[in-house]
Amino acid sequence: MIIVMKPEATPQDLERVSDAIKAKGLGVNVSRGKERTVLGAIGDERVLLEVPLGAFPGVESVHKILQPFKLVSREFRKQDTLITFPNGVTIGGPEIQVMAGPCAVESEEQLLYVAERVKKAGAKILRGGAFKPRTSPYTFQGLGEEGLEHLAKAREKTGLLVITELMDPRDLPAMMKYTDIIQIGARNMQNFRLLFDVGEVSKPVLLKRGLSATIKEFLMAAEYIASRGNQEIILCERGIRTFETMTRNTLDLNAVPVLKSLTHLPVLVDPSHGTGRWDLVIPMARAGVAAGCDALMVEVHNNPEQAFSDGEESLIPDKFDQLMAEVRKVASAVGRSVA
Repeated sequence: MIIVMKPEATPQDLERVSDAIKAKGLGVNVSRGKERTVLGAIGDERVLLEVPLGAFPGVESVHKILQPFKLVSREFRKQDTLITFPNGVTIGGPEIQVMAGPCAVESEEQLLYVAERVKKAGAKILRGGAFKPRTSPYTFQGLGEEGLEHLAKAREKTGLLVITELMDPRDLPAMMKYTDIIQIGARNMQNFRLLFDVGEVSKPVLLKRGLSATIKEFLMAAEYIASRGNQEIILCERGIRTFETMTRNTLDLNAVPVLKSLTHLPVLVDPSHGTGRWDLVIPMARAGVAAGCDALMVEVHNNPEQAFSDGEESLIPDKFDQLMAEVRKVASAVGRSVA
């Protein structure tokens, strides 16, 4: 349920409405816009049906949210969520941000070389896996905390923000120490304990769509994070599993405008995992920008043939330079920009 306060509502008016909602055992989420403050009642809103919230001083209107995903819906928040970092980088605004780097952190030297190249091309966020969830337990599983330390050193030397994947709640303290954005991978999209945990921290979360998840299931997973207080969530379309075998996954670009219509959260496209083929990454990155995405995530490796993971979908730095040049043209055509 959404309670829209009048522009002239006082802090006392806001407190009275909040207290009435909490008295029924529900949580309250406060969203302050330019003109109005909106309260979201979190929980089973049926308990509020007998509470005349519309009669409270300072209340302009009361609305039921029809979607099952409440806090992340456009009904709850009309304006786009902007995620801004201390260095001025913003995800969700007119400028499309690019996250780039190797699938896995293999060594400090390798990571720093790639970081310097992607920064020179215009990327502002470095991606790299320290903990690698793999289909086979016998393949490379990542460097762990050593990988996080390499990421932090690359950030210190290049100024790039850092994103890496969290697999286990026990690693969350290290993530908070070393990274700027926490990634929840496709295999953990419905790991609800993990979603609750990242919902309680003050760090942006990139949530990847599950391999066979519907858009509704995707947004309900984001709701788990938002319900614990963290609404700095980036939704990542990274391809879904279909009957097609020519590509690793089917990159569902329909999801971009659909998500933009349903939620206020920024939407990112991952053409690397979405196709699994390096030769398709550039055209699908162009398509993602044309479809309206707010960010791209691209795998870049200095020697894909010897990559510890996902070399077949990684661009060499020269090809990444080409990608950046081409997506800039598309962004300009649709009224956006890329650094």
